[in-house]
This record gives sequence, C-alpha cells and structure tokens, in this order.
Amino acid sequence: MNMETQLDPMKDDLPLMANTSYMLVKHYVLDLDVDFKSKVIEGSIVLFLETGGQYMRTSNAGKECCQSQFDETCKMGASEPCHIPMINVSTCSSKTDYNDFAVSRKEEETTSDENSNHSNNEQVSGISSSEDCCDIENHGNKDFLLVLDCCDLSVLKIEEVDVAAVSGIEKFTKSAKPTGVSKELENFRNRIVHELVTLPADHWKEQLSYFTHCSQAPGCGELLFSTGTWSLEIRKLGIQTPADFPHAIRIWYKTKPEGTSVTWTTDQSGRPCVYTMGSPINNRALFPCQEPPIALSTWQASVRTAAGFVVLMSGENSAEPVQLREGVLSWYYYVSMPMPASTFTIAVGCWQEVKQQSFKQTTAIETNTEFSLPSPQTDFRWREEICGHVEYPCRFQNPAARLQAVIPYRVFAPWCLMESCEEYLLQLIPQCLSAAYATLGTHPFSRLDVLIVPSNFSSLGMASPHIIFLSQSVLPGGRHLCGTRLCHEIAHAWFGLAIGARDWTEEWISEGFATFLEDIFWARAQQQLSHDEIKGQQELKALLRWRRLRDEVQNSEEELQVLRPKKENTGEFSESGASVVKYGLKAEKIFMQVHYLKGYFLLRSLARTIGEVSYLASLRKFVNKFHGQLILSQDFLSMLLEDFPKQKGSELTVENIFQNWLDTSGIPKPLLEERETWKECQLVQQVCGELLPDQLVLLLESLLEEKTLCPRVLQYLERTYQLREQDAEVRHRWCELVIKHKYEPGYRDIERFLREDQAMGVYLYGELMVNEDAKQQELARKCFAEAQEHMDASSAKVVAEMLF
Repeated sequence: MNMETQLDPMKDDLPLMANTSYMLVKHYVLDLDVDFKSKVIEGSIVLFLETGGQYMRTSNAGKECCQSQFDETCKMGASEPCHIPMINVSTCSSKTDYNDFAVSRKEEETTSDENSNHSNNEQVSGISSSEDCCDIENHGNKDFLLVLDCCDLSVLKIEEVDVAAVSGIEKFTKSAKPTGVSKELENFRNRIVHELVTLPADHWKEQLSYFTHCSQAPGCGELLFSTGTWSLEIRKLGIQTPADFPHAIRIWYKTKPEGTSVTWTTDQSGRPCVYTMGSPINNRALFPCQEPPIALSTWQASVRTAAGFVVLMSGENSAEPVQLREGVLSWYYYVSMPMPASTFTIAVGCWQEVKQQSFKQTTAIETNTEFSLPSPQTDFRWREEICGHVEYPCRFQNPAARLQAVIPYRVFAPWCLMESCEEYLLQLIPQCLSAAYATLGTHPFSRLDVLIVPSNFSSLGMASPHIIFLSQSVLPGGRHLCGTRLCHEIAHAWFGLAIGARDWTEEWISEGFATFLEDIFWARAQQQLSHDEIKGQQELKALLRWRRLRDEVQNSEEELQVLRPKKENTGEFSESGASVVKYGLKAEKIFMQVHYLKGYFLLRSLARTIGEVSYLASLRKFVNKFHGQLILSQDFLSMLLEDFPKQKGSELTVENIFQNWLDTSGIPKPLLEERETWKECQLVQQVCGELLPDQLVLLLESLLEEKTLCPRVLQYLERTYQLREQDAEVRHRWCELVIKHKYEPGYRDIERFLREDQAMGVYLYGELMVNEDAKQQELARKCFAEAQEHMDASSAKVVAEMLF
C-alpha cells in the first residue's frame, strides 16, 4: 500500500512512515544555525542506527525488506562543516587521548570522492525511473530503503559518515582498521556504531564524547535520497539489507518558514522568537526522524544563534553559551535517557531568567501527612527491583536522586512578564514538585526549566523532558490556575514522558493520568487545607469536568469520543513498522478534552472503588516497574487488578473497563450513576461570600443556562466578583455571558481575551458568529485579523472555518 497517496494531509490520520522494524535510530546529533531574518533553521543531523527486530527475525528466512519508489529527485549540495563542542570526559573510564582526533576538510573531500557511488549527474539519472531506482533489471534485487518521517524540509545532501576515521575508535572492535575501499571496511564501520550504541549505562559520558567525535568525522560517500509529502527515503547503491546499510549517516538540510513543527513569532515584549509548540505533525518539519513511539533514542544538539538570544531545550544539562565569534553564541544540550523523537523541544528567544528575589528557593516542602502514601519500607522494596527498560543512567537506581524532593529548576519569560512570574510561579514550583515527589516518588528527570511562551501558544501548558511551556494565561488572577496547570504538566514527567503510550491513539494514558494527578498534587501543595476542604475542592472540580464532558459529548463527532479507537488492534503496526495515528490530523481534535476527562473519570472511579491510599500505592508501584517503557491500557489495568484480587470477582475486569470506558463513545454508564452526588458538595451549595475560582466558574456556567439576564445584573456580577481580574477560566465564562446577552460594555473583555488568551479563545469565535449579531461578527473578524498572523496554524484553520 502506498500510504502517502491515500492520506489527505488536512483531513485524515497522521502517517508514521519510518520503517522502524528494519532500522532504529539510537542517537541523533544535531548541529544547527537559527536565522531569524530568513526564518530558517539550517545545518546537519547525524543518525546512529541499529538493525531493527523485524529484520533480525526475517533475514534468515530470505524475506524482502521494506522498499518504496523514489517519487521526487533531489539535488545534492555542498555544505560547510559545523561546530559541536567537546564533552568533558575526565570522569569516564576510558583513558583515550581525544586530542589526536583531527580530520582536515581536504581529507574529507578526498575520501568522499574515492568512495562515492555516483556523481550528481549519475544520481539524477539513477532515480529517474523505478527500474533504475530499485536496480531490478540489472541485478534482480531491490536496494534497501531507510524511510524517515519528514515534512516541509529542504534536504541538501546525505552521506555516510566514516566513523573509522576517529582516533582510538578501533578499541571498540578489538581489530585493526581494514585498508582501502572494501566490504570489510564497511562492516568495520557498522561494528563500531553497534559497539558504541550498546555501551553500558555507566559509560554514558564516554559514549556521548564518541558520538560527538564520530559526528564530526568526514563523509565517505554520498547516498541517494528522495523526499515525499511525509517521508525521506535513503538508499545506498547495491546495498540490499539493513545489516549492510551504513549505520552512521549525515543529513544536511534546512527547515522551511512554512513548516509547522516550529512557530516563528514575537514574544510579549515584541522580540522575535521560535519554538516547538506541540504541532500535530510533531518534529518531522524540524529534523528528519523516526516518529513511531517505539523508536526510543537519545540526542545531543548544538544550536548557534545571534548574541542576545537564549536557547532552551529538552536536555539534562543547563547549557551555558559559548561565544564562537563576535555576535554568535553556541548552546549545547544532551539527553542520556532514550525518548521518542516527538518529545524533543526547543525554544529560542530573548528570554530572561526570573531570579529569586524576596524569598529563598525551597529544597524540601512538608506535605500534608493526612494523605501519606505507603510506608518507606514498602517503597524501598519496589525501588530495589531491577528496572525493566533498556539500559540508561536511570534516576530510579540513583540513591541521591531517589531522595530529591525538589529538582533544580529555573523560570524564563519575556522581560515584560518577569514580575508576574515572581508573584506566584516561582513560589509554586518547589511546592508542586515536592507534592509530586510525595505522591509518586523519584523524579524521572534531573532538572526543570519553565518558560512562559508567546501569546499564540494554543494550550495552557505543554510538558517535555526537562522543560515545561506555560501560557501567559495562567499568570493573572491568583495562584489557583497557575498551580493546578503546573501540577498537571509536572505529572507528565511520569505519565506521558517516563511512561509513554505504545500507541499514540491511547493519549488518555498521558492526559487522563495527568488530569487525575493534578488534583492529588495540588491538594498536597496547599499545605494548610483540611481533609474536608480538599475533598470539597475535588468534588467541585469533578462537577465542572462532568459538565464539560457532557457538553463536549453533545457537540462532537462520536468517533472522536472513543479513548481506544483502534480497539483490539491498538498497538499494531505494519511489517515495516509504519502505522497511522487515527484522527491525528483532525484540527478540531486538538481542542477536544474527552481524553483528559474520560480518562480522569476512569481513574477517579478506580480510586473510589479500591480506596485512594491503596490506589495511589499501586500507582507508585506501577511507576517503579514501568518507567522508561511504552505501555498499552491493558498493562496498567491488568497490574492494578492483580494487586487487588478481591475486585476480580466483581464487575471490575479489564474487559468491562474496555467496554464501559475505553471502546465506546458518549458518557460512560458508571459515570451517569454518580453525577447526582456532586450536588451535595458544600462548595457547590454555597451561593454567597467570597468564592473560589472553581466556584465562580460553576456560578457563571449556571447563569449561562438562564435565557435572559439584564445588563444591570451583568454589571453587578462583574463588579461584585471583579471578573476582569480573575483567572482565564473565569474570564472565559464571563466572555460567554457577554456574548450570549449582547452586553456591549463587556466587548472590550472579549477583545482582550482573544488577544492575550489564545490558548483558550478559539471557542469564543464560534459563539460570536452563532448569535448572528452584526456587531459581534464584526468583532470576531476584527480580532482574528489582528491575531491571525501569529496564531497557531491549526487554531487559525478552525477559526477561519467559523468566520468565512
């Protein structure tokens, strides 16, 4: 099946084209320049590869590996060598002298000319037809194709990397380097890469240093390639198996300004910036990669920018810039924990670090002992278990990391928002981190950066390894929205990052858990609250989520309401490893919360059935067992029910949970039976006095159900509760009231919201148009015209469909 020709890039499922069953990328080395004038990121990426499991199983049986046809001819161009800083390996076990490593440009050109299988002219003629491309008529066999996920990239040149040229590298193979151009030399290079990517975890610094050296080695022959809508296909003439394909390749490329993996915009202070904002196509328009979750890899990156810009990235180290020449800085990051390429995140801008001013950074926060978790003795038994993931330097095996309640953190923001960050955010981070640690134990990542991203960010937050993006909408209106959103994103360190879904259609595993744990963390972070106060808050939140889920189910397509849309086929992929993310490109799906809400209610139901303390203990056990791994729904559910065998005799089975919660649309039946109990919550019954933010939301939602409200009542509401000064959740409901009742004095509040709170404002455009009021429609078009240029592409598409 030609997957590319059958998918509409604007309407259908998201294709994952990489043939991961035959070859897996184990490590990426990126070396990039960021140019704000041209809005282009340009440079090279070196891929270190291993043969995949499917090839190992089928090669002896003589089965063919994955092939495809080149559908677009690409010319190759020359590029300049790039700078990558060296790693300090003084603490490594290796004593190799790295000063011997040096390869001149002249040597590189000579080697490349001697070993290249073609000239540029030969390449053009060599892929002009399928017969020549696959080499069928001449040899009767097809060349192996390495297929990478790629979109909106200009690929300039691809070459094999001569890792054998690195001084001292032969120690990995325990044999002398073969001379001349030979099959033995090609095998020697691949053996080097194999030994390098399989070094033990305690040699990670040495490994990282050799990755750096190897990435700077000269090329030893250009490779044929072709780009399609969704993929980059690479082959070496005459190479028919993954085992013989080069295991280290360098791709020279540049991004396109229209590529949607990154967004070029200005920050709230009017300064240029670029960042990955969680695109539906992930990172394939930022660098060629393998997108399927199974392709876990490590990476390191050097990024050069003009002086004055700060580069933040998903990396274990807090990078310090190195000046290469006047006006140019280089920033270097790395990770040693294998992660899906989709989790790679970068943000380049004139960010300012928000420093501690009037208070000291907290290193340990006392938590509410009334909600204590399993005893230390029980927890210690779990920690002593051997990790089930691939080998890497794991914090769960590090005694110091296991005791670290608050990991080092930094906060960055545009200059104009620094004071707002100081007010609440800086104080909340250690409290929320400590609350998360008290609940789940060891932090999976060693540090955390928090960045307030530009106003065009299309959600309230996004978590990536070592970095969290937050919308400016969480800053005003007190600490409640900021704290709860921070807790949600911190929860993703465990669920979504350290533990990922094997099939991306099961996003409830990430979002449902984060939403459930958000409440648990936030309860612990508010140290002075009683048990009853915490329970009241959580019941109120459950009611608001129920109302939101009810409304979404009534106003969305049924097929988008299913948490496990592939059902019994979840986790399956083609023989090559290619697959699709069902509904992954539907623009409206991005704004749906059904995976958050139904997932949350499922986990909440399980906690109420089993008992919260026992349930959280089992959750912590699950984290200790499955961190660093990819899971399916049944992995969690089976382990949970095994921990509580008494539940097996009831209706609580994996099959029933699939049927009631995960495989069907609409409101789950068990949830329908529970909704009346929330009305008994004291916070729900209160109608006077100073209201909590969630109480205000409930009040305004209740008023939205009234057919008419006179302007005097709306004026009284705004003044009594100072609605313009509340958090974004409250102000959103206020704007809905203004629209419904055509309250013109509130139109300026709508303008402000659509300008400053783009993470939440898309729905309001539709409301402005539905009323068929000329003034409101004019307001919608005016606001969209002002914001469109800097809006997220998916948001802009959805809004345009509403307005025109």
